[in-house]
Amino acid sequence: MKNGAPLIKVAATWLLILMLAIAAAIITITVVNTNSFGPARTVENYLDALRAGNGAKALGLLHGRVPSANAAVLDGPGLARSQQDLKDVKVGDPVAGPDHSQKVTVSYTIGGQALSTDFKLAQGPKRWLFFDTWSIVPTTLPVLDVSVVNANQASVNGVDVNMPNGKNSFAVFYPGSYSADYKSPLFAAPAVQRSVTDPLVSVPAVTLATGPTGELLSQVGSTIHKYLDACAKQTVLMPANCPMSAATNNRVVSAVKWSIVDYPQVSITPYGGKWIMAPLTVRAQVQYQEQDLFTGAVAPFMHAEDFGFTAKLSIAGNTVGVTPVVSY
Repeated sequence: MKNGAPLIKVAATWLLILMLAIAAAIITITVVNTNSFGPARTVENYLDALRAGNGAKALGLLHGRVPSANAAVLDGPGLARSQQDLKDVKVGDPVAGPDHSQKVTVSYTIGGQALSTDFKLAQGPKRWLFFDTWSIVPTTLPVLDVSVVNANQASVNGVDVNMPNGKNSFAVFYPGSYSADYKSPLFAAPAVQRSVTDPLVSVPAVTLATGPTGELLSQVGSTIHKYLDACAKQTVLMPANCPMSAATNNRVVSAVKWSIVDYPQVSITPYGGKWIMAPLTVRAQVQYQEQDLFTGAVAPFMHAEDFGFTAKLSIAGNTVGVTPVVSY
């Protein structure tokens, strides 16, 4: 019996070492499962793909169904741009759900507004016998509808896109921030931003309100000024093809002098798929010497008055034509 005691002690020692090794292995597997293969890590990998503009990887991780819509911002710079406005991004701890699923909530802010997105994940087969796999439950990507007034192009997250008949729909990933705008030398629409947080919630449509740029208004205003200045150079009571006119029952005995007191304010608005100018009003002053036909007395005459007229626009590319229209 005395000879067997050391063997029992050795066996007990090795059994303890084996049990500790098994416990350590279990702890290691648990930690690795949680940190590297858990549901939160799957969501983090998806977010990383979005930030990198890797649409193919993001779509694979999301198991997303792509709707029948334009894919311009599903990859590359447009996709990466969708993540730049997301601040304070935090991936929460998994929460058990029905049917052995897990819910992971991602919280973040966009423009200072606190928002969140929930991801539902289902457990897949074991990897290398021990490690878990988690897959995001498939969903259909949201759609962002965009329209633009009097244009067939726009920009979404900095990506130039075609807008047939002024409209288009774009498939988008979530969560994300998407900004649409329109810019050209002559017309522009201010940016409109939409935050996409949930695939089951419809994204409000974007309408880009296109209007004239300062450059266009300056060009048209300059043309109108030159036209009126030319009218003012005519030394007659009724300058030809001009809005202003004057009449008198007396005899004009000096040169007629016109001057522009106030130039018109130019306003250009869309109408029926075209661009039109609002009616224009110029305030002009006429002065001359006149002789009374009954008394023969000569006296100066000066009078300022408002005169209305219109103008037609013709636009070809970045070239603008302005044709004043005067009706008597």
